[in-house]
Amino acid sequence: MISGELAGKIRILQITTRKIVNDLLAGGYESVFKGRGMEFDEVREYMPGDEIRTIDWNVTARMGHPYVKRYVEERELTVIFLVDLSASGAFGSVKKLKNEIAAEFCSLLAFSAVKNNDKVGLIVFTDQVEMFIPPKKGTTHVLRVIRELLNFKPRQAQTDIVGALDYLGKVTTKKSVVFLVSDFQAEGFEKPMRVIAKRHDLIAVTVVDPREAHLPNVGLVELEDSETGEIILIDTGSASVRNRYEQLGQERSERFRGLFASMGVDQIEVMTDRDYIPKLVHFFRKRERRY
Repeated sequence: MISGELAGKIRILQITTRKIVNDLLAGGYESVFKGRGMEFDEVREYMPGDEIRTIDWNVTARMGHPYVKRYVEERELTVIFLVDLSASGAFGSVKKLKNEIAAEFCSLLAFSAVKNNDKVGLIVFTDQVEMFIPPKKGTTHVLRVIRELLNFKPRQAQTDIVGALDYLGKVTTKKSVVFLVSDFQAEGFEKPMRVIAKRHDLIAVTVVDPREAHLPNVGLVELEDSETGEIILIDTGSASVRNRYEQLGQERSERFRGLFASMGVDQIEVMTDRDYIPKLVHFFRKRERRY
């Protein structure tokens, strides 16, 4: 059973997401995420203009006149959401927490996937994999995925992206579209991420709160690391402190952009204080031009 509040939230999300999928993302999702290739459909008689290379010589010899093989694109995809819902995501300086934005973003893509008859799966992780929903088709399944994302309560606080990528490699054998959604407050994930990027179409979705990039001038402030519990005291009244904080934030963002680019991994940066729809539309258009 789910609460009336959660059911209402899912219903509103379903309605608003459907409009976005139909009005803004129509065709974009299908054009940038390709199937696994071409599969045999049928053999039919040769017609003028058919490609000679498609002639099935065995059938042609048997029937006494030319026949060709017909192929169709194997469109069906598997989309996996690999979502970091550790304690650092339970932070938000604006209307919504990072984890809430992550859940909404995945919901939008999940409805895009189900509209195209693709399978959708979910892996939620902290410093361990806390939930796995195997890929399936259908609106009912997608609504379950969204419900679990919106209602998820993590048991652990810290983040282990390496472990999550390793788990993904074990449970997903076929090439899939994988959205790794995280604030990437972790280290040492570069090598396993490169491995996964070679096997799957991996997209990194970085979720950032504006206070992680800029500090307001509010005097002495205690900052607590939500994953480790470490507390530090900083003077936000100091311009040099604010400038250094902003510089470190920019360096971190640039490091991620360079890292993902070196792996051939596309990145979508989602800010909690901005509409993420234009970012997603831009991402679709950019990939469409490339392919």
